[in-house]
Amino acid sequence: MEINSQYLDSVKKQFLYYKTLGEKAMEQLEPQRLFITANEDTNCIATIVKHLSGNMLSRWTDFLTTDGEKEWRNRDAEFENDLKTKEEVLALWNRGWECLFIALNGLQPEQLSEIIYIRNEGHTVVEAINRQLAHYPYHVGQIVFYAKQLKNGAWESLSIPKNKSISYNADKFSKEKIIKNFTDEELKRLK
Repeated sequence: MEINSQYLDSVKKQFLYYKTLGEKAMEQLEPQRLFITANEDTNCIATIVKHLSGNMLSRWTDFLTTDGEKEWRNRDAEFENDLKTKEEVLALWNRGWECLFIALNGLQPEQLSEIIYIRNEGHTVVEAINRQLAHYPYHVGQIVFYAKQLKNGAWESLSIPKNKSISYNADKFSKEKIIKNFTDEELKRLK
């Protein structure tokens, strides 16, 4: 497999991994906890989801042919939560991710060096993907951190549980070396 195909395969897996992390964090919360803010300078999880979805829809709609900051996007409104139910939050979450995956699945390896624009600034397709691959996990991390604070009861770890690193590593090093994406195993574990 050529490097450009490997890259596309890898980023799709990484985006799916972070999507799954966010979902697993939100699943652990009572629905009303998605709407709690710590103070006036923070966003509730629902608002973070609204922003992520707005960004994804803007960036990935007509990804190769129009500026990633669409005229119809109202970024400021993304930070005014008007979502009322967990179902609305998850519908918006899925709408954004679906747009992203449709765009990624439509990309061909030879398109990775093409230039696209975000706010009139040129990026190669690789740079634009990497930009979002840094942005979305940043917000998913906020969701996970916030969810851990808001959880009533025991938190189901989404990574290596506390005090389990030694046994986790022992298991890993007891196996033969293999070339694979770390998300292959992590996604199975999260399901």
